[in-house]
Amino acid sequence: MAFQKLSHIFTKIALKHLRTNLFHIVLSAFFLTIGSFHAMAQDLPKKPLIVSPENKTDSIVPVKEIDIIIADTIKKDSLPETFKKALLEGKIKYKAIDYTKIDQKNKMITLYDQAELYYQDIELQSGIIVMNYEKNEVYAGRIKDSTGTYTQYPKFKQGSNIVEPDSIRFNYKTKKALIWNSRTEQGDIKLKGEISKKENDSVYFIKNARITTSSDIDDPEYYFLSRKIKLVPGKKVVTGFTNMYIANVPTPLFLPFAFFPMSDKSQSGIIVPAFQDTRRQGYSLQNGGLYLALSDYYDLAILGDYYTNGSYGLRFQSSYALKYRFIGSFNIRFENLIQSERGFPDYSKSNIYNIQWSHSQDSKANPSSRFSASVNLGSSRYYQQSLNQINIGSNLNNNLSSSVSYSKTFNSTPQVNLSLTATHNQNTNTQEINMTLPTFQASVDRIFPFAPKDGIKKGIIKNINFQYNIRGENRIRTTDSLFFKSEMFKEARNGFQHSIPLSTNFKIFKHFSLSAGSNYNEVWYFKTIDKEFDSDLNRVITTEVNGFDSYRTYDFNSSLGTTFYGTFNFGDNKKIQSIRHTVRPSVSYNFTPSFEKYYDTYAMDASGRMQEFTRFEQGIFGSPGKNNSNNIGFNIGNSFEAKITDKDTTLTEPKKIMLLSNLNLSTSYNIAADSLSWSPLRISGGTNLFDNKMAVNFATTLDPYAITNTGKRINTFNIDNGGSLFRMTSANMTLNYSFSSSDKKGADKSNNDQGAKNGGREDDLFGTNIDFTDRRRNQTDSDDSSDSKLTEFFNAIMPWDLTLAYSLTYSNVNRESRITGNSLMISGNIDITPRWKMGVSSGYDFVQKGVTFTQFRFERDLLSWRMDFNWSPYGTNAYWGFYIGVKSAVFRDIKHDKRSLPDRVLR
Repeated sequence: MAFQKLSHIFTKIALKHLRTNLFHIVLSAFFLTIGSFHAMAQDLPKKPLIVSPENKTDSIVPVKEIDIIIADTIKKDSLPETFKKALLEGKIKYKAIDYTKIDQKNKMITLYDQAELYYQDIELQSGIIVMNYEKNEVYAGRIKDSTGTYTQYPKFKQGSNIVEPDSIRFNYKTKKALIWNSRTEQGDIKLKGEISKKENDSVYFIKNARITTSSDIDDPEYYFLSRKIKLVPGKKVVTGFTNMYIANVPTPLFLPFAFFPMSDKSQSGIIVPAFQDTRRQGYSLQNGGLYLALSDYYDLAILGDYYTNGSYGLRFQSSYALKYRFIGSFNIRFENLIQSERGFPDYSKSNIYNIQWSHSQDSKANPSSRFSASVNLGSSRYYQQSLNQINIGSNLNNNLSSSVSYSKTFNSTPQVNLSLTATHNQNTNTQEINMTLPTFQASVDRIFPFAPKDGIKKGIIKNINFQYNIRGENRIRTTDSLFFKSEMFKEARNGFQHSIPLSTNFKIFKHFSLSAGSNYNEVWYFKTIDKEFDSDLNRVITTEVNGFDSYRTYDFNSSLGTTFYGTFNFGDNKKIQSIRHTVRPSVSYNFTPSFEKYYDTYAMDASGRMQEFTRFEQGIFGSPGKNNSNNIGFNIGNSFEAKITDKDTTLTEPKKIMLLSNLNLSTSYNIAADSLSWSPLRISGGTNLFDNKMAVNFATTLDPYAITNTGKRINTFNIDNGGSLFRMTSANMTLNYSFSSSDKKGADKSNNDQGAKNGGREDDLFGTNIDFTDRRRNQTDSDDSSDSKLTEFFNAIMPWDLTLAYSLTYSNVNRESRITGNSLMISGNIDITPRWKMGVSSGYDFVQKGVTFTQFRFERDLLSWRMDFNWSPYGTNAYWGFYIGVKSAVFRDIKHDKRSLPDRVLR
């Protein structure tokens, strides 16, 4: 009995100690994970804890999992007061696969083999966890497996902070600790310290630390070795002597001290410029400036370039986003370019600029209204002359366009839609700019006045419907030299157009669809013209008349169409089992009366010869027609598809393929015309071949009338003039073939997003756009996930893609009968090895008999680094550039960037 009572007392003491000291374990762990690193205590042993299987003792208590509840159910006894004060704020769970040992003699509790401890948001996992509740210390370390290999490294996690050392030992009373080979991450930076010491809750010291952005912190391809580090968690790292190691080999690159920002949030700072040497502008410092983290929702980068000949550039880049609302970016660029020296004959000076703005609204933000923007405007010569980027695709493109729009839908009955849009279109060759500031549109949804609300709309009466549309525009036409100046608004044209379309449709003879309708239009102008002959100047004077004026027009239209099929069967045992021909013929009729009441006359010269004109002829919505229009239109649409026997013999159904997706023929006949009643016959078609990898499109125009020697059409059929039935005036054909080694897997090919944003092509047919502002990710960006795809025999699965484009144009308007365009473009990329990529873009113009723009691209993925070489060997855009640097934005200034800019002549 005495032995049983004694055993009962010891059991109570052991349980009390277990609860109290587990609380100390968790409490210490909480303080150790506040920062991104943990510290060490100076008064603790200096060797890491390593336990192997032979360390086991006989006093083992097997346990799978123990839950300790907050409530203290042990009654008051003679235990020391220290144990009575232990209170837990939550449930503690701990377990160990092998054993849990309680050693009362040495005051220790041991968890061995996949030991785990959980408390609130703290997780501690390790091969072994030992608590000494007499010394107020907790140890966690790795263990050896049967082969003698260290396994089950400690993993200490609280929230998003994770530390994975070789071993950890801390005092939960003094809150000091030692950590051997601690590993932690702060944003892109990864740090591994040999020994860490905690000074206080916000300052830590680390000895022999490796700083890197490599994914493998234990064997990085590069790192910065710092002998001493002072760390402020979540804010910064200040180091002593630091030098750079590549593949564990020290380099001569060193710093007596260094500063590394460490924060989850964006931080403002200085952007270090890059030194360059150009032949025309001299030496330069490029892309230096400031980065301003103005808010969690938007930022601003101010960058500049300076050249020793006086040229300079400024750029303002900003990105903004609000979750579930919108996302967008601004990019404003300005360059002052000087060539040669003042006083020399080749001296020139020019200012160029470019403005880009993109804004997209989240569909969840507001289902009834939407705002979007896509802006690309600026100097017409910007992409040809800019010194800060190579934009070949944008250089060859002769059009820049922009659009900013807001739309609103009112869910009434009927529904009403409103929109306000500003547009911009710029021809970079002629430097002509056309803008609408703004365009207002509103429409009322279709109204069926004779149809029941819930019934079926069937028949000519029930299908009668009408709408109301209004459109108002303010159009501006200007040039580069007058853009953003007051003169650009003087020639502005504006007006409103109202339209009410009335229509109905119904079936006749079951297989024919007939539609009929009428359109009423009313146009309002606030500026018209007047013409008169000035005898003093001996010429016709056109004057503008300010004030409200309007005109009204109407027309009638109808169309009749049907669809029928023809099938040619060749037999189920044939390769081609059948071909189906789908025909969609239609006939349309349109009548527009003469509105000659809106026409006046004026004297053309002193003799009194009169000429008709309308005061609305310069209006943005056109002018009313003077002649009757009585047209009959003919159109035939065709498509051809086939059923073929599939190669897969297990399939019971034949495979359907499209032979010709569309073949359209269209022409019209004007009943009211006295001559040239037939319009030219237009034939167009297209299809996709080779599993939709090749797109083929063609078109031709056939004129039935003959022409004179001067090229004027005459009212004589070409066949009656000794020619053929039709005279081909133009024809064109385009082929686009794009395929890759991963087509069957549906993998995405490389694209050129920046080129498309600048107004060029989305693919790399004209090369890739190179922006010198940020070269870390410029071409075929590498992804670390590609490591999982590496194989021993890589040459058997080398990824590649190829894009071909062919264009042929024929012209015979004035019997010139010549090929005006004949060119072939090619672009290809291949992964020579998992990390070596090569690409080329080139072409040949068979008319000009010369090679078009050519670009060679080489890229090497160096894991945490990237290296590329680009070369355009000849032409006005001849260029080469070499770059090697760290991918991470934290170390973006660790790079070597050398290039030669094209010898551009400013115009």
